[in-house]
Amino acid sequence: MIEKIDNAGKADVLIRALPYIQKYFGKIVVIKYGGNAMVDQELKQAVMDDIVLLSLIGIKVVLVHGGGPDINDTMRQMGLEPRFVGGLRYTDEETIKVVQMVLAGKTNKELVSLLQRSGGRAVGLCGLDGDLIHAKKLESDPDLGYVGDIVDINTDIITDQLACGYIPVVATVAYDTDGSTYNINADTAAARIAAELGAENLILMTDIRGLLRDKDDENTLIPFVHISEVPSLVNEGIISGGMIPKIESCVEAVRRGVRKTFIIDGRIPHSILIEMMTDEGIGTMFRV
Repeated sequence: MIEKIDNAGKADVLIRALPYIQKYFGKIVVIKYGGNAMVDQELKQAVMDDIVLLSLIGIKVVLVHGGGPDINDTMRQMGLEPRFVGGLRYTDEETIKVVQMVLAGKTNKELVSLLQRSGGRAVGLCGLDGDLIHAKKLESDPDLGYVGDIVDINTDIITDQLACGYIPVVATVAYDTDGSTYNINADTAAARIAAELGAENLILMTDIRGLLRDKDDENTLIPFVHISEVPSLVNEGIISGGMIPKIESCVEAVRRGVRKTFIIDGRIPHSILIEMMTDEGIGTMFRV
């Protein structure tokens, strides 16, 4: 049961939030949206409300999203079976058509609609729009098919939309100069976009509390990590499995100039606000 707050309590909450609002006013924050928060409708609504609130108080939010469950569902409806290699989606010619259709179409436009129904102004984009994401075939594992490495980012279309008061919602499909379309890891794309925009923060939403010293115990959350500590945490096995590429994205963003990056638990309602508008935060922060 949610405790009701009287008017004095509401005023106190706003006053307590004032230093954080002043801190972030006019700054760019990139949020990578994925995991259970994209599936659970109540969590999805809470994320949209958080983003709209941040936008309305003068924070420039860019939302970068994945959409794995939607892609899987659509593929199965079309008689195609999703395949994964080392945790990455195998993307042949048929699969990349589905990825582009679902991410840049269905998922992207649903998020734009939800943001606007929550009182925001949003515009849907993908890596093909405005020459946003230029990619090439992933050289480290070419057997994955149409999975790409980012060559460069052109953020002009994002900055134009931010200047007009819109929330850009970015689907991470990209193009090559030969006309090929590639599926890009959303964490990687969010990190590069944040760096090119000179963002204050990059926030990656996941289905765990953050970086845990013991992956089976959520009470062992590590709240703060210097990026110089990451190699030793990998060697100790504290950073392992699916957390490695996420944390690599955080480290890359910081090295490219993003002031702070966060991994937060998208299963917790309003986790974005808790991270940004309190001293304690809710996940793991990475910085120099």
